[in-house]
Amino acid sequence: MNKTNKPIYVTQPTLPDLEEFIPYLEQIWENKILTNNGPFHKQLEKELAKFLGVPYISLFTNGTLALVTALQVLRISGEVITTPYSFVATAHSLLWNNIKPVFVDIEPEFCNLDPEKIEAAITPQTTAILPVHVYGNPCKTERIQEIADIYGLKVIYDAAHAFGVNYNKQSICNYGDLSILSFHATKVFNTMEGGAIICHDATTKKRIDYLKNFGFAGETTVMAPGINSKMNEMQAALGLLQLKHHKQNIEKRRTIAETYKQELKSITGISFLPEAENTNANFAYFPIFINEKEYGMSRNQLYKKLKQNNIYGRRYFYPLISEFPMYKGLDSAKPENLMVAEQIAKQVICLPIYPDLNSEAMVQILTVIKEK
Repeated sequence: MNKTNKPIYVTQPTLPDLEEFIPYLEQIWENKILTNNGPFHKQLEKELAKFLGVPYISLFTNGTLALVTALQVLRISGEVITTPYSFVATAHSLLWNNIKPVFVDIEPEFCNLDPEKIEAAITPQTTAILPVHVYGNPCKTERIQEIADIYGLKVIYDAAHAFGVNYNKQSICNYGDLSILSFHATKVFNTMEGGAIICHDATTKKRIDYLKNFGFAGETTVMAPGINSKMNEMQAALGLLQLKHHKQNIEKRRTIAETYKQELKSITGISFLPEAENTNANFAYFPIFINEKEYGMSRNQLYKKLKQNNIYGRRYFYPLISEFPMYKGLDSAKPENLMVAEQIAKQVICLPIYPDLNSEAMVQILTVIKEK
């Protein structure tokens, strides 16, 4: 039972001490620059590029607008192959660009887009692939790029879960034509709201920066029909401060994940993802998968039991994007085409994980799971 009766959420924003943030606010008040590529914005772009090991990064007010803009940057149209197993923003960004999503099933090991099912979904209208590094685990990037090269497709990675993840000794964001990050309050690195596009060359960055600022290339020159999706100075200032504590926060997440694994590995009917090879993980999520027959309780029953004890796990990702009304009518959304995703969506529940999750709360969570 949750003895304190205080809600335990699946995540909680990581924030520095308020006293640390006040000098940044004082500087903003003194500068009177609140947005429009201010000094903290410029500094955060520079420090994030160095921290992540990426050539160019453009900051956005949120990750969804970064996704929407990325598709504009590469002039994507027609059809885009993507995953049904993600947050709805992944597919919504396509619809907002008048692009048809084509859903392809996932592989069971890491719940990422299955490369071996991509080719069968390619048509003359296909222009790009939009995979997601689900839970921060790298997609099969080499195979996806191989397919993209054969068919002349662009690759845009939704890396919303993958801040700071390194794969094969480099940032996961260096793969594909573009990568998108989210700095939402629920993410391992947050700027309250926020996001970014990572690209590989200065020309592309310039186009991104035009598009996120109404298309302006000067005081009186508009290059494209852009939107307003700039990150403001308060978000950027918080990001600079968050970077100072990021590695420490990841280690706290690692400890929590290791505790979950140790405590739950002997529970029949509960499984979790393997460790991805050649990867420095960020422990953004801790999903477990419930085999109802072996565990003696369905995922939904465990979800409700946790909730009754004021513990709020999340069924990431349930329902599948393909089951929502705006997508359900697509041929690619038919359940028989997405059998692995359908099964996993019925089994998954993400347990609470964040740096300030204390041992008492963890005992409460584990007790509820173990006592059937």
